[in-house]
Amino acid sequence: MTAENTPDQPEGVLLDEPTTADLRAKVTEAWREFASSLALLLPTLSAGAHVDLTLDPTASGTGTAVYSVSIRVLPDGVIEALAVGNAALPEGFRMDRASVADLVALGWSPPGVLAGSGDSFGLRTTIDAAKQLATIVSRTLRDVYGAPHPAFLVYLVHDEDEEPIETAPLATARHEPSIDRELSLDDLDEDGVLSEALATAADEVVPLEERVRTVVATMSKTTVDQLQVDTDGDIGIRAGSAMVFVRVRDNPPLVDVFSPILTEVEPTEQLYVKLSELTNRMPIGRLYCAQDTVWASIPVFGRNFQATHLMLAVQVMTGLADELDDRLHGEFGGKRFFGEGDKPAPAKSAPADGDDHRTGMYL
Repeated sequence: MTAENTPDQPEGVLLDEPTTADLRAKVTEAWREFASSLALLLPTLSAGAHVDLTLDPTASGTGTAVYSVSIRVLPDGVIEALAVGNAALPEGFRMDRASVADLVALGWSPPGVLAGSGDSFGLRTTIDAAKQLATIVSRTLRDVYGAPHPAFLVYLVHDEDEEPIETAPLATARHEPSIDRELSLDDLDEDGVLSEALATAADEVVPLEERVRTVVATMSKTTVDQLQVDTDGDIGIRAGSAMVFVRVRDNPPLVDVFSPILTEVEPTEQLYVKLSELTNRMPIGRLYCAQDTVWASIPVFGRNFQATHLMLAVQVMTGLADELDDRLHGEFGGKRFFGEGDKPAPAKSAPADGDDHRTGMYL
């Protein structure tokens, strides 16, 4: 997610034409920049420092499966890395034999081989080989764990006491900030825009769900008690003909900002191609089709939660959902959430009355 993605410019997230003629080359270059940044970072860290890299489960659609690599700097210039193994992954998200073979081919030792690795794949090298290690880690996250772009990664650099260490950014990977505070109405100006007060941190710690509801209430210029919350605990926000939901997940701690763009849509090859094209133009988040519903999702990492990240995600999603449901409905039919009279499919023989006139309020 970038600062340019403001609610006044949702079309900037999805361009009608690709911004580059060679998306694959652009993604490859992003991974090179990530590996280079990691290689430069490692020699600057003191013994005891950790670098935790995680493929964001919400952005990647892996749910409870958390693919991660942890790097630890040991005394005497030694670096140890651990990569998640199948024992820590839920059924359905575990690696097959080919993927395990790929990890071993990259240089990882199977779980338990490296002393102290437990259920994780292990690798030990020296600080002089930081560039090689960074390449291995990059290829592991990209080729084995399936991260489509470094922007889908979140990272945290900390010491043995879990205290954050300030470092240069790791290319387009997203830093897990260590400082946050509760948001208030004073943080918004008269137009509902973030004020400079958000740059100042407070020490108060409150539950993630409470913090999320405070942020959404602040953006909606209402109170927490007046928020629209369904039986699943999801907060609903209307955005034109679309509906945006904010859901808090506990394990791992994540906040999912999502929207059912269309329902009762026919999942055709053309639809999948279109969703893939649009997702590739999004700096973060994704579009996908599950059964007969098209979804949009933008994640916010819950650990060391930052109110500004959630506010930006909500701002982008509300503009994006209202734009996309109209665009995709015109091309593929289906029903928008608040689309009165929407047909379930663009077929000429669809009846003009009866049950087909109900709205998309299906949840």
